[in-house]
Parts: sequence; C-alpha cells; structure tokens
Amino acid sequence: MKSPLLSLPGAVPAEGVDEGVAAHYGDLFREQRALADGTGFVDLSHRGVLSVSGDDRLSWLHLLLTQHVSELPVGEATEALILSAHGHIEHALYLVDDGETVWAHVEPGTQDALIAYLESMKFFYRVEVADRTDEFAVVHLPAGSITEVPEGVVVRETPYGRDLFLPRADLESYAEKAGPAAGILAYEALRVEHHRPRLGFETDHRTIPHELGWIGSAVHLQKGCYRGQETVARVQNLGKPPRRLVFLHLDGSEVHLPPRGTEIRLADEDPDGRKIGFITTSVRHHELGPVALALVKRNVPVDAPLVADTTAAAQETVVEP
Repeated sequence: MKSPLLSLPGAVPAEGVDEGVAAHYGDLFREQRALADGTGFVDLSHRGVLSVSGDDRLSWLHLLLTQHVSELPVGEATEALILSAHGHIEHALYLVDDGETVWAHVEPGTQDALIAYLESMKFFYRVEVADRTDEFAVVHLPAGSITEVPEGVVVRETPYGRDLFLPRADLESYAEKAGPAAGILAYEALRVEHHRPRLGFETDHRTIPHELGWIGSAVHLQKGCYRGQETVARVQNLGKPPRRLVFLHLDGSEVHLPPRGTEIRLADEDPDGRKIGFITTSVRHHELGPVALALVKRNVPVDAPLVADTTAAAQETVVEP
C-alpha cells in the first residue's frame, strides 16, 4: 500500500519489505536527530493492522501468544510472538487493548497469514478477528514528543515512543500538524541503536526467542501453555540458544554498508575461514557512525574482533553467551 506521504518534498521511496513509505525525506541524519530529540513523526502506514474484539479476546489470545495478556490493563502496550510447534518465531505482534478491542500492528505483508492462523484457532471462543490495514495507518511519534494525539485515536505508549492507529483517511492532514516527517531509515537507525530485533531482519526460519533477547519483553516464562512453549522452557532451563544477537561497530572508512546476510568471521582467521554469523541489519547512525545488528554463534568470544566480508567490526554484547 503506497503512502500518500510519498508526495512530501524530498521523499525517496523505501525498497524491499518497507516499500510503500519513504526511506528518507532528503536528510537522513537530520531526521535521526529530530527523532532522537523527540520531534517529528515516522510514517509506518505500510505495516499491517488487525483487531481482535469480543468478550473472550484477552483470554483467547493468552492461549496463542508467548506473552501474558489475559489480564492486560487497558492502554498498556505489550509485544508478543507466535511460534511454530518447534519454537521458531513465525509472527511478532505489537499490541494494546482499548477496553473493547485489542489492536495490533505487524510486519508489512504478514497480516494475511497471521489472520488465517488466528481464524483457524477461534473454535467456540467469542472473538472476532479483522484486518484493519485498509482503514488504519500506523504513525510513530518518538519518545519525548509533545505532538497532540487526535481524540479517539488508539495509542501504544512504549519507552521508545508512541504508535498511533490513525484513521488512514486522516494521514495527510495529521502529517501537516505533526511534522517534520522522518523516513524509515531514521527509525531503523534508532531501532538498531536500542538493540531491538525485528521480524524478518533479525529472524530466519530457525530463530528462537532466546537468541534475540525477546525473553521478557515478548515472552513470558510463567504463563500457561502455548505452541512452541516446550522449546522455550527447555532452552531456558536446560541449555543455551545456539546463536546470540550482537551489536557491531563497523569500520567507518568503508563506503558501503555490509547488507543483511553478509557473512561474519573472526578477524584473526583466514579470509576463507569459517562463517560464525551474519549481519541482520546495518545502518548509518547520526552519532555512532556505521553500526549493525548481527547473529553469531553463541561460543564466539565476546571480545573477539570480527569481520563482515571485508569490513572490520567490534562487537557489543546484546544477548549473553
């Protein structure tokens, strides 16, 4: 779905999964600094939006999600995962309940498969699941923003800012009041800075929550049974995940950022040495320079210098080995 805000001055369209919104509006670092200072907004209207209503909505979702939501307070933001039977991450949901309806936004293009799964699990529960992507657009206001939220708009308030479920028809008029606009690249740079994983970027077909630090924020260890819980409990109680998320400071002299999937190896090994991980997201940060998130094997020493293809990288621990 193409955002009408791509008509704003300087807008450069994003590519790949974020196609449909602006990558930036002409000045990537200015946009990052604005968000870091609590000003402006980010157009996330390409993300999927769904709602779950009905008397059983929270108790029903509690059975399906990794997060404890059966008694979720009205207006309290949370996030949750849906796992495969083997404990691999399939979906990530960013939730809030308004007292009558649970609202969630999800990665672009994932809502159809997610809703199909939810529909298959309704059974006798009094719930209604709806795709609201055509009606509502997600808009992000950064932490510290004093931009007014229109009356009646559902809001997810988090330490990183507020996510608004804005009527799509109001997107252009709201943008005029909430500016300046910042592109998805600025938003992603701050996400990487805060070590926040993203489905489809930090995940692949075999990722489990422990590898990304999603235990606690998206996975509740004391709740009842859900699909994939056996893997979560086994790794938590008896072992360690095979990989761990790290934050990388990349060599700033390189012209090109190593893209997602770039192989990582130990710097003191032969250039054709063994692969010990890969880049998941790389960005240019307005203060930190080129940085990245990456998945590496758990037993990689935390102080070992790394190389992403030919780019030197120094690591910071995100998930403990």
